[in-house]
Amino acid sequence: MIDPDLSRSDSVKDHGVQMPVELGKESSNMIKDLVMSVLPDGGNLNLCFTCGACSSGCPASGLAGMDPRKFVRMISLGLDKEIMTSEWVWMCTTCDRCVHVCPMDIDIPQLVFIIRSNWPEDKRPKGIVEFCSTALKNKTCSPMGINAEDWQFIVEDVADDIRETQQGFEKLNVPMDKKGAMLFLNQNSKMPAEAPAKMAPLWKIMHLAGADWTYGSTGWAAENYCMFLSDTGAWENLVRTKAKIIEDLGCKVLLNTECGHDFFAVRKGLENFKIPHTFKVKSIIEYYAKWIRQGRLKVNSDWNLDLKIKFTVQDPCQLVRKGYGDFIADELRFVIKQVVGEENFVDMYPNRSNNYCCGGGGGAMETDFNRERLQYGKNKIDQILETDATYCVTPCNNCHSQIRELSHHYNVKIKPVHLWTILCLAMGVLGENERECLGDDLKRVRL
Repeated sequence: MIDPDLSRSDSVKDHGVQMPVELGKESSNMIKDLVMSVLPDGGNLNLCFTCGACSSGCPASGLAGMDPRKFVRMISLGLDKEIMTSEWVWMCTTCDRCVHVCPMDIDIPQLVFIIRSNWPEDKRPKGIVEFCSTALKNKTCSPMGINAEDWQFIVEDVADDIRETQQGFEKLNVPMDKKGAMLFLNQNSKMPAEAPAKMAPLWKIMHLAGADWTYGSTGWAAENYCMFLSDTGAWENLVRTKAKIIEDLGCKVLLNTECGHDFFAVRKGLENFKIPHTFKVKSIIEYYAKWIRQGRLKVNSDWNLDLKIKFTVQDPCQLVRKGYGDFIADELRFVIKQVVGEENFVDMYPNRSNNYCCGGGGGAMETDFNRERLQYGKNKIDQILETDATYCVTPCNNCHSQIRELSHHYNVKIKPVHLWTILCLAMGVLGENERECLGDDLKRVRL
């Protein structure tokens, strides 16, 4: 049940922004006309027959007195003032689950995108605005403001430490601007800014797999908050910047690491803005699975035979439902079962393309609607608790951060863990300072 205190946000209470009123009051058609003008051929709001499937599966239903069905009807009825003062459009994570279950394929997140793009600039969430603005100032595309020099220093500093202190990685190479490399790797920029050692397991995996890869000194940041802001010009700018850098290096694949939204932002941006390119956009999860099958990553789940520690997994919306579909969800499960043991993996229900969003996407982590975001995530916590799993594998940084906060907020013993961390644990190469997100049970595991 939705907390009645969350029927409107703190900022609404504080600043007196008018919330949606009864249907039928102060109607016009400007927003509806705008929406209809940009919908693709065949798009029609009147196809909605208010079945409620969208709202029943939307964790944001009830926040700010809004839900997806009501949102569509208000646009159809021309309730412009109410729509343009409802902060629900910034609580929606645009996860696409409403589209997935809609019998008429009405794209509600696209409607949210249109409304966000017309939102008064001075009333947009400051966190998303600042992250978008900062990313545009530097060719690294980092919303954290990390420039090329700092990025290279951080990478080399962490790599030096690994080479000097971890046996077997004395010749670890973390390439930078390697011409002709097959794979161009990106990286969520909160990692180098806040927890550089967390990048180490990823590099070890690339090293052990014998991958032909490189970082770029520029264009490496795996975020696009301008897309969340619905600023199409800025979204395009970032995608064009990244595409040119990858093309200039001659890489064949932009390999997206464990971050969901930039995977979608680049793929959709290349398509929407008709940006010429010769590279493909892939998820590293697909490569993890391939390298395990090829024997290039020698994982072993025997460490968990006696411990019997249970794991579940969060399917990132941008990667699964909005990206590859169930194929990548199945590859994700293959990898996890290989490293923790099939008998120690428990799926959430629902799962794969039908899974619930955790509440951390769509820019939600960078808004002031923290109470609403945590209420949104109650569905996710309940899902995880039903599995009796101790750990939730989160192959997306926003999912990782959100589930960690949810765990603290609801005082439950659920630990989010990056897939690369568990991979390295199962290969016996996880360093002592790379176990921060693990509980005492896994911190003690040595192979």
